[in-house]
Amino acid sequence: MKASTLSSNFIVLDSTLSAHTVPVSPSLYADLDANFQNFRSCVLVAEYCFDADWPSWEMHPVGDEILLLLAGAAEIQLMQNGEVVSIQFDQVGTTLIVPRATWHTAKVKETCRIVFMTPGEGTEHAEQPPTA
Repeated sequence: MKASTLSSNFIVLDSTLSAHTVPVSPSLYADLDANFQNFRSCVLVAEYCFDADWPSWEMHPVGDEILLLLAGAAEIQLMQNGEVVSIQFDQVGTTLIVPRATWHTAKVKETCRIVFMTPGEGTEHAEQPPTA
């Protein structure tokens, strides 16, 4: 066993809650689908750094996503009841729970680092979220 940084090696909790390190690479998401049965019943623990707004919206249909702000600031936008709700995410150490099946995106206010705990099975992406 060896320590590593979350920004270079993500962690997958599989359906038995066993943890696996996965090197970050261009084929990461294809590898996750191939090696973890399309990510069925798995949670990805990942750290990302953002210096620009997210280019799309996303939604996780099988569970809540947890965000932990390590540095910087962002505005997290959630689509709720057909309207965009903005949440200021600007205090280091703050957590946010994005409810299951909620479309969300981020507007970066200051270069930020966020840890995500994502139930990735069935994740969808869209340029704009459905409004209903």
